Amino acid sequence: MTLLTFRFAPSPNGELHLGHAYSALLNQRLANTSGGRLLLRVEDIDTTRCTPEFEEGMLADLKWLGVGWEEPVRRQSEHFAEYEAALERLIREELVYPAFMSRGEIRAFITDTERRGRAWPRDPDGIPLYPPSDKALPIKERKRRIAENAPFAWRLDVGAAMARAGKNLSWAEFTDETLSATRSVEARPQDWGDVVVARRDIPTSYHLAVVVDDALQGVSHVVRGQDLFSATGVQRLLQEILGLPRPAYFHHRLVLGPDGRKLSKSLRDTGLAALRDAGASPDDVRRVVGL
Repeated sequence: MTLLTFRFAPSPNGELHLGHAYSALLNQRLANTSGGRLLLRVEDIDTTRCTPEFEEGMLADLKWLGVGWEEPVRRQSEHFAEYEAALERLIREELVYPAFMSRGEIRAFITDTERRGRAWPRDPDGIPLYPPSDKALPIKERKRRIAENAPFAWRLDVGAAMARAGKNLSWAEFTDETLSATRSVEARPQDWGDVVVARRDIPTSYHLAVVVDDALQGVSHVVRGQDLFSATGVQRLLQEILGLPRPAYFHHRLVLGPDGRKLSKSLRDTGLAALRDAGASPDDVRRVVGL
């Protein structure tokens, strides 16, 4: 019998808050009730914002909560070679292209387009989709710019990738915290346009790294916040074109602040360390998050 495998995968770029506590505790409860495994992954590909100090604090918070996990902890910053191998495959199969436009050039392109009366499409987060100019560049011109060290990112050619993946692109989504029932969700990666899958200085992105990690770690169930629901479509597309296993998903409710907004590391919302210092107990945290 194959053990169900769950994972909690925070980024050490700030202090954990109540939303992280809920996600970690829910993953632990599901692993325990199913007789499965809980893994901890440190998603630290952003080596400028992720620090050892934040990681140390994150681990201390999780241990204080009583969250346990299998060793060893997987740190993404130690596995760039594995992500680069996946990227090289996408390059060979012409499913990605180098994108050279700067943010200023993107803004100018879109402003000019909209000035002429054409609304520019946005992704689910409201960010304008990347213009098609670079996708049409001749191979010779791409190579020339790369040879001259022009800044660029590798972007997924979503149209080509979807043609390769086929029409039936979906995922199994559990409908509640008991994981007792699923529904099929249509994946819509095209809503995000040609997303970045790697940068010149970092051979991966969140989307690419997470699907490689989930496959290599044998993750069977991805349990994470509702804010990542739409992004799952991009990850399902990458799984399909890379021939990776498809986990089942549950996108759980978000823990909101008193003003009804999503909690944020950058604003240090309801940080676990601050709650602990103020005298809160792990049971208090469980009650606050509804577990």
